[in-house]
Amino acid sequence: MEQSILDTEEPEHTLKKSLSALDLTVFGVGVVIGTGIFVLTGKIAKEQAGPAVALAFVVAGVVCALAALCYAEFASTVPVAGSAYTFSYASLGELPAWIIGWDLILELALGCAVVAVGWSGYMRELLGSGGWALPTILSGTHEGRFGFDLLACILVLVLTGILVLGMKLSSRVTAVVVGIKVTVVLLVIIAGAFMITGANYHPFIPPSRPSAAGGGLSAPLAELMFGFTPTTFGVMGIFAAAAVVFFAFIGFDIVATAAEETRNPQRDVPRGILGSLAICTVLYVAVSIVVTGMEKYSKLSTDAPLADAFKVLGHPFFADVISFGAAVGLTSVCMILLLGQSRVFFAMSRDGLLPRVFSRAHPRYGTPYRSTIALGVVVAIASGFTSIDVLAELVNIGTLFAFVVVAVGVIILRRSRPDLPRAFRTPWVPVVPVLSVLASVWLMLNLPAETWVRFGIWMVVGFVIYFLYGRSHSRLGLRNRRPTED
Repeated sequence: MEQSILDTEEPEHTLKKSLSALDLTVFGVGVVIGTGIFVLTGKIAKEQAGPAVALAFVVAGVVCALAALCYAEFASTVPVAGSAYTFSYASLGELPAWIIGWDLILELALGCAVVAVGWSGYMRELLGSGGWALPTILSGTHEGRFGFDLLACILVLVLTGILVLGMKLSSRVTAVVVGIKVTVVLLVIIAGAFMITGANYHPFIPPSRPSAAGGGLSAPLAELMFGFTPTTFGVMGIFAAAAVVFFAFIGFDIVATAAEETRNPQRDVPRGILGSLAICTVLYVAVSIVVTGMEKYSKLSTDAPLADAFKVLGHPFFADVISFGAAVGLTSVCMILLLGQSRVFFAMSRDGLLPRVFSRAHPRYGTPYRSTIALGVVVAIASGFTSIDVLAELVNIGTLFAFVVVAVGVIILRRSRPDLPRAFRTPWVPVVPVLSVLASVWLMLNLPAETWVRFGIWMVVGFVIYFLYGRSHSRLGLRNRRPTED
């Protein structure tokens, strides 16, 4: 634990401290609030929960809050870059930390590539409405047709450059983008509130009915293991919907990756994590109430429910505003995913599990520029050749797995190191961490079996790299072997 903190003070590997609680809250809101707030709310209302989708967001928010409380204690105790990777390194050891770090890199890289492709689609629509059109070959891969997504690639490279130039510049750009995005969301909520029809809320919790059972690897693992078939609507439909809308919250944990670059991490990181989660939960609930009040849940479209609801009511202007807000919002999501993965990569490199050349901080800007540039180039190329249809379902299992590890780590550190100063303490330990583990495992079991297969394959690759390189080059391993060799 102490060594992890000492490593942050090495001159060549020290990141510049420039962030405040407000900056961290903006980062959290920036990565969580994306197109999902305009799409997922109506889609889940129509297919699984009806107007009670608002309760599903509350349930999902509570599950995230349990994990957030555990993250907040760890981040205030070990203010080191890397988030769940660093926390597991300090409490569980090197191998569990490698597993988490390896998976988070995949999660954030894939997420960023898909978000960049989504942003490119919105931009092509906006350019098309203005009479501009990119050549087909530079518009990405669609419907079996090969192409290179130039706009997605350019976006990732530009954001990579901003991240290299400093965290303060990154936070200012993010603040502007998030300000525009939240303004659009509030405008939609306020305007939509005047178009609500009370009858659309009846019944608030539609009668339960069984959903069509899936088959093969596309079915949820819980269904294959226990023969369980989820229901739609009704009380159980709310919980089934919560398992889906939970993923609209993923990203608040990235706030913890910036702990090392925060001026007062013991105080500001918990505020940033919990504050951003609270703001996002309120916005999600408000939008879901508005969209189900504007149009009957059974008539909502699944592609762009909120925008289409405004069109049906004769207000196309707000539909255009929503498209603009979605495009702007994806910019901040992409930037913060890049930020998170570069910090995890930097922390793993500083510990020797990946080549140490990537753990050098820029002498002027104080950013992990080598890891940022390397990952930025890889993601830019991936986004250029990625079909959004192929990666429509992100591999979310790694984030849930990280939640489990962090919660377990809180319990372990409370027993093994009760002496550690904790600026923020998770309440009701071990009850809250245990509830966090159970909730995360339940959601993991609701993921498709093919997600577990991909997770297993990626983990096998990670184990090979760890045992061939990481284990023999890690600083922890070298320190442990040195007395014997002497």
